[in-house]
Amino acid sequence: MTRPVILGLTGSIGMGKSTVAEMFMELGVPVFDADATVRRLQGPGGALVPAIEAAFPGSTGPAGVRREALGEQVFGDKAALARLEAIVHPAVAEERGAFMIEHAGQPLVVFDIPLLFEKGGAEQVDVVAVVSAPAETQRTRVLARPGMTPDKFAHILSLQVPDAEKRARADHVIDTGTTLAETRQRVKRLVTALTDR
Repeated sequence: MTRPVILGLTGSIGMGKSTVAEMFMELGVPVFDADATVRRLQGPGGALVPAIEAAFPGSTGPAGVRREALGEQVFGDKAALARLEAIVHPAVAEERGAFMIEHAGQPLVVFDIPLLFEKGGAEQVDVVAVVSAPAETQRTRVLARPGMTPDKFAHILSLQVPDAEKRARADHVIDTGTTLAETRQRVKRLVTALTDR
């Protein structure tokens, strides 16, 4: 039984990773979105809400996890963050396992994991593609987001492996500093290369 090639898709904030993930889906490649899975598990009626409330009282409400309230309890507290990750990570791994079973017959699947290098996820995939754009493009995109400030942006960047290092460690780099049509062509070529093996 052959299994799909697993492509780990990652990239720093504002590099266009979500757009590229959509391009893979448009080409019929199943995408496992780690962040979306966490949001669903922590959303209204989410499977993780009771465990998170038990570990962090007052951090949830009718709409699920209250991100700001939870953030206040774990921010800057390594032990608290580790407790939260011990709840979230196994659940996400279980969902990813179910995703792999569902798409076992596919030639290629994508794991969309923002912190692929930061959290050691690169060992769980066959190939890594990094979505990247020039620093100025990245800065412009991120600062255009609601509620984003230069300080917040700098803090987020400080938690992420630098783009140059990601590019150096990647098997493939998908440049989003060009037109959408050019990026789409790059994604198409990559899918072809990975499924023609």
